[in-house]
Amino acid sequence: MRRFNVTVNGVAYDVEIEEVGATAAQTPAPAAAVQAPKTAAPAAKPASVGGTEVKAPMPGTILKINVTVGQSVKKGDIVAVLEAMKMENEIFAPVDGTVAAVNVNKGASVKTDDVIVSIK
Repeated sequence: MRRFNVTVNGVAYDVEIEEVGATAAQTPAPAAAVQAPKTAAPAAKPASVGGTEVKAPMPGTILKINVTVGQSVKKGDIVAVLEAMKMENEIFAPVDGTVAAVNVNKGASVKTDDVIVSIK
């Protein structure tokens, strides 16, 4: 038996896998035994700056950030471009205001509802 740590969707699992062709002296075991998941360290959440949070509508990769902290934006301005399922999705500002925080970098992977930018 060989042991591996496998992470699926941010949850770590300790997995034992039987080697094919293992010697007869080894005790037979199920093909894969999964133990209770280990609790993965929670991802650091950005400090709340208040205002309106612009969240990722789906999981994907940030291709482009079009705003910087302190920049004024109007409702409908493109704040970022998110690639998901081989399509580029423009993320729009839902309100007029000033960018208070940019919580992701170009190339970052995001999950659904991760905060991309905050607007005050």
